[in-house]
Amino acid sequence: MRPRSLDEVVGQQHLLGRGSPLRTLAGEQDPGAHAAPSSVILWGPPGTGKTTLAHVIARGRGRTFVELSAVTAGVKDVRRVMDEALTARDLYRRTTILFLDEIHRFNKAQQDALLPGVENGWVVLIAATTENPSFSVVSPLLSRSLLQTLRPLDEADIRGLLQRAVEDERGLAGSVEVSQEALDHLVRLAAGDARRGLTALEAAAGVARSEQATPVEGSAEGSVEGSVEGEEAEDADTEVLPALVTLEHAEKAVDVAALRYDRAGDQHYDVASAFIKSLRGSDVDAALHYLARMLEAGEDPRFVARRLMISAAEDVGMADPTALQTAVAAAQAVQLVGMPEARLILAEAVVHIATAPKSNAAYNGINAAVADVRAGRGQGIPAHLRDAHYPGAAQLGHGKGYTYSHNEPHGIAAQQYAPDDLAERNYYEPTDRGMERDIASRLSRLRRIIRGK
Repeated sequence: MRPRSLDEVVGQQHLLGRGSPLRTLAGEQDPGAHAAPSSVILWGPPGTGKTTLAHVIARGRGRTFVELSAVTAGVKDVRRVMDEALTARDLYRRTTILFLDEIHRFNKAQQDALLPGVENGWVVLIAATTENPSFSVVSPLLSRSLLQTLRPLDEADIRGLLQRAVEDERGLAGSVEVSQEALDHLVRLAAGDARRGLTALEAAAGVARSEQATPVEGSAEGSVEGSVEGEEAEDADTEVLPALVTLEHAEKAVDVAALRYDRAGDQHYDVASAFIKSLRGSDVDAALHYLARMLEAGEDPRFVARRLMISAAEDVGMADPTALQTAVAAAQAVQLVGMPEARLILAEAVVHIATAPKSNAAYNGINAAVADVRAGRGQGIPAHLRDAHYPGAAQLGHGKGYTYSHNEPHGIAAQQYAPDDLAERNYYEPTDRGMERDIASRLSRLRRIIRGK
């Protein structure tokens, strides 16, 4: 199912527009264009088309394709390719495309061996890597190559690829049909990896065909044994129909149960709700279960990270202020690391939040304050708190009588801060759990001093 042209490539359309470097490299530039082919570094997750693009580019006329893997190749292999490429160019006017997979596994000396051939145009290097080239590729080689960043394939890309593989002669050639449930499961399992999706489809098709290999018995009426018409009917009736790949076949093939989880439907909201309530209820084991359930179903880890930040603020609050710090750090780390390792970071945040002392006092406090504002309470600002820096403010009495807190004992001044109708209103009522035990005692003293009681 490997594409034979760039037009057959699934996804990566941001790199395959008209006149793009990859189309130029593949020999698809506009007539009259004479752009010299440039070496390219393809950076992206597994199964996104790095090897595919290299093979498509190498199909151009007058080209020799050589493939090396940095896992098994060494400097000797690189130098041999360079010598052969120089000969092919000078004697036969053939361009050598060197595809080097997993270039990040080459050390500095091995990568340096590529430089003469790339710089002098002996080869057009197409290097593939799953790691950031800024850290894994030497600067001289990086500066002589175009960096092309591949993105994970989305569900529509994977779905289209699998449907094409079912029908295409190079694939299953219509020998199977795939139910919608089975296709959804295979798409979800692929997780943006075309290779994984095709492998799972092939395995599921194998299971379906093995279970449905018995010819369908005919039910034609009026056939006469031994007659020509009877023989023709028998032949037609024993025709093998395409095997149907069901959800059960897909589950058997990949040994992964299909999770009933719709990221845009009830399951999404139900599981997320159970997750949050488990965190609030301090059941760390249930919370980890729902975390695993969401991630295994393909939920966006950034969604989970956002829910953790909300839970840390709403349900833990000031009983353990470090819970929010952990949640924010987890959200940032998830952005940098990605799946599957992001599950470890999210699990750490889940354990912290679930096992932390709980308080919704800050949550209740802001809700009460918002309710008063919406009800029209708290009109005006005490004159001594108003801005007194602009001309004419003093004549209005702004800032008059304001006490600078740092000049008072303990850095606390006895003066009114809230509007007149809310001067005695308490919004934040700390609990006796976690750090709020200490906050409650301190807050009581603060309010007595500020309010002069």
